[in-house]
Amino acid sequence: MSKEQAVALVPPFTQETAILKVRKAEDGWNSRNPEQVCLAYTVDSKWRNRSEFVNGREQIVQFLTRKWQKELDYRLIKELWAFGGSRIAVRFAYESHDATGQWYRSYGNENWEFDNDGVMHHRYACINDLPIKESERLFHWPLGRRPDDHPGLTELGL
Repeated sequence: MSKEQAVALVPPFTQETAILKVRKAEDGWNSRNPEQVCLAYTVDSKWRNRSEFVNGREQIVQFLTRKWQKELDYRLIKELWAFGGSRIAVRFAYESHDATGQWYRSYGNENWEFDNDGVMHHRYACINDLPIKESERLFHWPLGRRPDDHPGLTELGL
């Protein structure tokens, strides 16, 4: 049994469970599988992502499908910022490129709120995009889950 399976990732969060919840979310998004990712959210989940409002799992799948068709070779790192009760705040950065080959590093913050079962029902994301050269990339692991020994945001100076 993994450490994550041994620890309940439900509110109220402790530092340990909040860190594990953030890593689980990062791993899910790095899968780039919208049908898998949407299961971390309630069926009636409410999102604000940049200026787009997303409601429910069906719209989450549609949103993520569009996102990962545009943001190619997507790699994400999330880091716990704060937590309390049923809420977690994270900061994140991800790198991706568009169809022309232009790379971006996107920085942001998210505020999450969970139901009693640890399923997210509200997600508010603010994100800024910075064009970068391919030589400026910092996220070089194979597509999928970030390896445990890969530096996080703080270690990378982000």
